[in-house]
Amino acid sequence: MRRVGNQDGQALIEAALTIPLLLLIAVGIFEFGRAYQTWEILTNAAREGARMAILPSPDPTAVAQRVRDYMQAGQLPKYGTCEVLVNNTTITVNGNPVPASQVQINYPFDFIVLKPIALLIPGSHNTPGDSLMMQASVVMRNE
Repeated sequence: MRRVGNQDGQALIEAALTIPLLLLIAVGIFEFGRAYQTWEILTNAAREGARMAILPSPDPTAVAQRVRDYMQAGQLPKYGTCEVLVNNTTITVNGNPVPASQVQINYPFDFIVLKPIALLIPGSHNTPGDSLMMQASVVMRNE
C-alpha cells in the first residue's frame, strides 16, 4: 500500500491546537473554583455578622469589624476595602411582622488569569480596573 501523503509533524500540529484549549479549560476551572471559595467566605462572614447583629443593642461598627475579621481569617486580600452594610428590617413570620437584621457585603473580586484573556476579546467593554462585584446578604430575626 502506498501512503497518500506525508504525515510528518501531524502530532505536533494537533498538540499545538489542543494544548491551549486544555490549558484554558484547566485555568477556568481553577479560577471559578477560587471565585466560588471567595463567595462562600463572604456568605459565612455575612452570617457571622448577622449572628452578632441580632443581639440586643448591636453596634454596627463592631458587626462590620467582625465581618472583616472573618474575611481576613479567610485570607481575602481586599477585606479592608469591601463595603459592609448593617440594616434593621422586618420579616414576616406566620403572617406577623417581626424585627430582623440584615448584613450585606459588597466585595470586589478579580480573576487572575481569565480577566486579561477576557480583555483580548473585541467588544468586551472591560477596562483593566474593573472588578466583579460579589455580594452576600443574610437576614436573621432579632432576639
